Amino acid sequence: MVTTRSAAAPAGGGGGAGAAGEVQGGGLCMEDFFHCLLGVLGALGVSWGAAARPRRQPRPPLPRGVGAAPAPADVRRFAAELRATPGRIAGNGACAVASLYTLQGKKGVNQDAMIFWENFCSRDDTVFCGVFDGHGPYGHLVAKRVRDLLPVKLGADLAMEDGREISTSSIKSNSNEVGSPEHKDRGDTVISSEAEQNGEYPEMFPALRTSFLKAFHVMDRDLQLHKNIDCFFSGTTAVAVIKQGLNLIIGNLGDSRAVLGTRDENNQLVAIQLTVDLKPNIPSEAHRIRQRRGRIFALPEEPEVARVWLPKYNSPGLAMARAFGDFCLKDHGVISMPDVSYHRITEKDEFIVLATDGVWDVLSNDEVVRIVSQATSRASAARFLVESAHRAWRTRFPTSKIDDCAVVCLFLNTDEASESSSSMSNNLANAVEVSSDQHSTTVQLSTGVPADLVTALVTDGNEVSVVETVARPFTFTDLPKDG
Repeated sequence: MVTTRSAAAPAGGGGGAGAAGEVQGGGLCMEDFFHCLLGVLGALGVSWGAAARPRRQPRPPLPRGVGAAPAPADVRRFAAELRATPGRIAGNGACAVASLYTLQGKKGVNQDAMIFWENFCSRDDTVFCGVFDGHGPYGHLVAKRVRDLLPVKLGADLAMEDGREISTSSIKSNSNEVGSPEHKDRGDTVISSEAEQNGEYPEMFPALRTSFLKAFHVMDRDLQLHKNIDCFFSGTTAVAVIKQGLNLIIGNLGDSRAVLGTRDENNQLVAIQLTVDLKPNIPSEAHRIRQRRGRIFALPEEPEVARVWLPKYNSPGLAMARAFGDFCLKDHGVISMPDVSYHRITEKDEFIVLATDGVWDVLSNDEVVRIVSQATSRASAARFLVESAHRAWRTRFPTSKIDDCAVVCLFLNTDEASESSSSMSNNLANAVEVSSDQHSTTVQLSTGVPADLVTALVTDGNEVSVVETVARPFTFTDLPKDG
């Protein structure tokens, strides 16, 4: 140790250099001795070389995102512009027509994300909202990136004339290729097809469905080519909703869920599930995965949870059949194509709840609708639901770690939406409190007035492309409206 440290000392100057020389000389004598010893052993036929010593294992490469260079200035600017966009809420908060809340569980970093965007595509009758449940080592990064970029990519595609002219036949071919999940009964709630529930689709729904399919495809490609987020064993679910007037377009990927609270013929509040949990136990999903050599089985300790595994390895055990990311399974049946559906809002429909599986694992659809209806105000509805889910976790699964929960409540009866933002903010102080524990609440208020952004810089693959997103008003496809 002295030899190494002294040999590294500066060569110039006084007694220090002399002392270093003496030690180096001793080190050379020892080196000569070892050379002689190796020569003697070689003469005796004893092999002594690189193979006799344990090789130093190469250092594994750092995961993407660790030790990486800081984000480019244009990406940071894009993130700042998103945060400053009026009408956009991406954290705990509320506005006149929506309530958002997320709470970290006991499994580590909160991997859930959510968003509400008022005046989406520069239309005062259009909103975008969604929830995203990340999983894997970098699931929290994947969920946040999808939260930030999916609405931008969707809005950019909706603004393109080509996105409105794609024929319905191409959509049908894609649907037949993938195989849509069956709609089936789920105990207290019946999941029916959109055609059965709402009659014929509106004329422009096929083009809007194509825009959803394209935006989800481009988003998944962005994740695959991203330099700083490793999505090989990480991914996220997504439930995204666009509401324009009385029309709802829902894109679903994974096992997060959208549920409608509506009145039945007896004026009783009931739950209608708008999406299907895309899990491996659905026959059409299982058929696709097995066709591509993916394996599906449940672990002995959780026999009710079917998981997707690689053909030759018991990894990663994904509990859903579709997701963003998870590129280790993309060649084995896990896809990023969403199930896109349509619902026409009626006067009996009151609200929609979008939530991650941390809520649905412990609460039924009817329980969720009842809890939201019992909230003291719209602004506190999401928080009331998340806290109810956490209490249910402690009661039903006392030995399990509580999962992250994220909720977006979108209220469809917009009588209160005409209230001013000032009155809303006055009521919000009492409705949404700041938690005293480690899960502090960041309250964001929507002003309801979209601001003009010059450009949004979106990383698409390895290049940064400029997409005019808010400065140029989106020409959102007009759906049929009531007079």
